[in-house]
Amino acid sequence: MKDLVADMHVPCLAKCGFFRDDSPSPYSQAGTCFSISPEKGSGHYWTYSRENLFSISILDFVFYEDLYLEFEQPKYMSLNYYDSVAGEELHPPKRLSSGYIRVHFGCNNVYRARYEKNVPIRSTGFEITPEYYEDYLQTKYPDEYTDLRSAFVSVDGLTHFPELVFLLRQIRQFRGTGIAARLYYESKVAEAVSLIVERAKQQKKAHPSKFVSREDLDSLQAVTAYMDEHFAGELHLEHLARIACMGTTKLKYTFKLVYKCTITEYIQNKRMSHAEQLLSTTDLPISQIAQIVGYHNSSRFSELFRKMTGLLPNEYRRHCATPLLGVAKK
Repeated sequence: MKDLVADMHVPCLAKCGFFRDDSPSPYSQAGTCFSISPEKGSGHYWTYSRENLFSISILDFVFYEDLYLEFEQPKYMSLNYYDSVAGEELHPPKRLSSGYIRVHFGCNNVYRARYEKNVPIRSTGFEITPEYYEDYLQTKYPDEYTDLRSAFVSVDGLTHFPELVFLLRQIRQFRGTGIAARLYYESKVAEAVSLIVERAKQQKKAHPSKFVSREDLDSLQAVTAYMDEHFAGELHLEHLARIACMGTTKLKYTFKLVYKCTITEYIQNKRMSHAEQLLSTTDLPISQIAQIVGYHNSSRFSELFRKMTGLLPNEYRRHCATPLLGVAKK
């Protein structure tokens, strides 16, 4: 990427209603601040980038309506700690909640997510590009370079990583400019990566069986891609294991280790996310929606939907339907 802010951040921010704000920023003047349009919400998105290697992001805003986000993302790795958020990533399905480390991998694919209205989105994190985690680090440490993907996967979902959370809070409070800012942010990203690598190393020593190889991660990606395309059909564990080139026991164990949920829960999340979309944007009968997302029994569908969302399908429709598409709000 030639310009991290222009290539990675701006396309997403434009879709959300943000505009570049050159007035005094609540954060370091070394970065670029974007403010959300007053009719859509309030607050700021701040980012700092260093050449084409990394960027740092501080989020502090709220939307007045649910936001459905979809944009093409380049290849990168990111890590965020959320102090406040509510919503879900849709591909693959994953709930977003506060108080934990969230790792994300972009791979020239489409990112889809839904963020709930009136819930503040506050987080601090950073993004590193292949130029950083493949070229820069490998050149600088040729004899010690390690595949960072596995290390990042090992910390995804952690609720107790005080050293890293403290580092991110330091970044949020920093107000330096000029060369002081450049040196500070470069050192903090390197320190964050070192903490993640060390944490992964210690986990591997303590639990050798919990280390996931790059080959297994790629196999799991193939499985999730298949499930994303066929979630409404019959998905048998034996068939998924053949796709992954694993035994069924290893597939179940490795999948839960990486995605923090079982294969059944993953499929249910995908089905319910699609059901939410159909309920809010169409007037299809609930029994038909149940069939579309893979349930022959509408009562079973309603039971699972309430378990995952807290609402029955007809209640969700009343609260979240889009009037322009003919779904009447009662």
